[in-house]
Amino acid sequence: MSLLVVGSVAFDDVETPLGRRERALGGSATYFSLSASQHTDVRIVAVVGEDFGEKEMGVFKDRPIDLHGLEHRPGKSFHWKGAYQWDFNEAKTLETHLNVFADFHPRLPETYRGSDYLFLGNIAPELQLDVVRQMATRPKWIALDTMNYWISGSREPLERVLKEVDILLVNDGEVRALTGERQNARAYQRVREMGPSVLVVKHGEFGVSLFTPEGVFAAPAYPLEEVVDPTGAGDTFAGGFLGFLARIGRMDFPALKHATLAGSVLASFTVERFSTERLETVSPREIQERLTLFSDMIRVEAL
Repeated sequence: MSLLVVGSVAFDDVETPLGRRERALGGSATYFSLSASQHTDVRIVAVVGEDFGEKEMGVFKDRPIDLHGLEHRPGKSFHWKGAYQWDFNEAKTLETHLNVFADFHPRLPETYRGSDYLFLGNIAPELQLDVVRQMATRPKWIALDTMNYWISGSREPLERVLKEVDILLVNDGEVRALTGERQNARAYQRVREMGPSVLVVKHGEFGVSLFTPEGVFAAPAYPLEEVVDPTGAGDTFAGGFLGFLARIGRMDFPALKHATLAGSVLASFTVERFSTERLETVSPREIQERLTLFSDMIRVEAL
């Protein structure tokens, strides 16, 4: 099964209390694809500049990741600079240089237009809707990520694209901004009216909540002794969550619950190192071992 992601591939300068990295590989499509490729074939649509070379391309090598949709343009790649204090739930953005990403208009290769599943990463809603319209046939499900910038500044096009979406992945602040509701259960009803039938609310270090027509599920974050860099954790979660669903070809409530754990486990590896360093080395065996531990940790036996 093929999973198409449209988003950003970028360079990040990141500083945390535990160190720093400059020009580290980043971007939503990068984290998503490295995570989702643990479960299924991934196709990337994004844009990079002349500074994105063989070293960076090599990170995707020998994985089931199709890069025919990764456009190379004259100029520099998207570059973000941020810092975390001891509160790892939110980074302070120091600099943002869109560079070639400023004029990014996704164009799907012909072979991508029949992809089985589609993830619309955090880009302008007008572009997300255009991607949906480029598909030759409607995917089995469409998932979407967004942020407060689009919720407040591009509300009308965001509402249009949400009508096409099955799964919405956002954090606490984003779901409040979108729905005006502080209680996630009530927010879910508003989201359903907008289009998506499944709502995933990411709570950072406090885990994730899943809302579906069949029921509600919540899981904590996998407990770690030390968090080094949370950059990309949300996109890693989305990749693990949606990659798992694509692998098993189901979207019923039990499948969604298992996908939530799969996404959480992959995100736990990402935050152990800077950038994509841990995602580049993690093995299927390590993932399965941690998933088993995590499942045992949250299981409640009958009394």
